[in-house]
Amino acid sequence: MKKAKKLLYSQKIAPYVFVVPFVLSLLIFWLYPLVSGISMSFQDVSFGGMKWVGLKHFKKLLGDKVFRIAVGNSLEYMVLTLLLMVPIPMLLAVLLESRLTKAKGVWKVIMYIPALTSVVISGLLFRLMFSEGDNGQLNVIMNALGKASQPWLRSKSTGWCALLLLCVWRWTGVNILYYVAGLKAIDTSLYESGDIDGANGWQKFRYITLPLLKPTTVYVVTISVFAGLSMFLESFMIWGGNGSPKNIGLTIVGYLYRRGIEKNEMGYACAVGVVLMVIALVINFVQLIATGTFHIGKKKED
Repeated sequence: MKKAKKLLYSQKIAPYVFVVPFVLSLLIFWLYPLVSGISMSFQDVSFGGMKWVGLKHFKKLLGDKVFRIAVGNSLEYMVLTLLLMVPIPMLLAVLLESRLTKAKGVWKVIMYIPALTSVVISGLLFRLMFSEGDNGQLNVIMNALGKASQPWLRSKSTGWCALLLLCVWRWTGVNILYYVAGLKAIDTSLYESGDIDGANGWQKFRYITLPLLKPTTVYVVTISVFAGLSMFLESFMIWGGNGSPKNIGLTIVGYLYRRGIEKNEMGYACAVGVVLMVIALVINFVQLIATGTFHIGKKKED
């Protein structure tokens, strides 16, 4: 007992004891599912067992038109959300931290509240808002202006407006907080030096704020890439299922769900998941190199 107690309270052993729960959760809930998913992508999975089929599912994906639509939708959604969810939160964060804004804490809370709302509830609200019935909020406005009701969610242009508005409404506040944290890390003496040199607001933003916010921007872009490519539930709720008209709201994860859950083709669904993982890793790897965050090879010493 004394030896066991002494071992438990050992300063050499204690760090490993604290790390064990994290390591176990990583192995059980991340590494094992990852390896299993990759393995299943090379197999036909059924209730009777598994059968190794090699590259069959990946070859089938090459000729799958619906899969190409899903990939195109996911990439388009990712690009559009990046164009919205990086510059807008950055500018709003700068505005919130400026001397012009009063009650900064109140505004931060107001902007963050939508992120606390469930995706299911948020998607349902936007679905009702863009409903093609006369009682949909947008059609109520249209009717008040003397216009006929519109089937908003049957067209890609208007349906995607609902999808992107939902994204901006829910996540702008979160990204604002990231940028606010980045702004607080900037030394105020740099702005004072800019004032002494006669720099205006735009020049201080361009030459001080923007470069020093680079680490925050890289982080926001990285998580936005993964979030954009893995989007599913928002589309599922807005269109009331995984069957949007002409697949205008179908994403890669939605297609994975369709083949794996709805059609019980788990091997094929895992192949879709592997392709999604590769796409996400390649895009983020490229953007990390482009931003100078990740360097290939050794830096040349001056």
